[in-house]
Amino acid sequence: MALFTESLFFFVHEYFVFQEVIYQRALAIEMPYCDLNFNREFEMPIYYRNIQVGTRRVDFLVEEVVSVELKAIIKLEDVHLAQAINYLEAYNIEVGLLINFGSKSMEFKRLINTKYKQI
Repeated sequence: MALFTESLFFFVHEYFVFQEVIYQRALAIEMPYCDLNFNREFEMPIYYRNIQVGTRRVDFLVEEVVSVELKAIIKLEDVHLAQAINYLEAYNIEVGLLINFGSKSMEFKRLINTKYKQI
C-alpha cells in the first residue's frame, strides 16, 4: 500500500474551504497521485441476523482496508465519532479515518475497530 498520511488531507485542506462534497472530489483527484486505490461513496450492505436491512455509504474505502469519513463542519461532535466507529463495526473494517475540513485547523482522527474480526 502506498504511503497514506495526514499530509494528503492537509494539502487539500489548505487549498480551499467549501462543502464536504468539494473536498471529496478534490481527494478523489489527489489520491491517484499518491498511488492509492480507492472507491468513492462506497455502498455497503447492513445486516441484521444475516438479513440485509439496508445499505450505507462510506465516503472513501481506501486500499479496501481503510474507511475514510469526511466532514466540513465547525466542530466534530461525539455523534460524528460514533457514526464513523459504527461504520467500522458494521462493515468489519479494522481502521478508519474521520477528517473534518470545516474547522479552522483540520481535525484528523484515526479510529480502530475493537470488534474487528479477521476473516
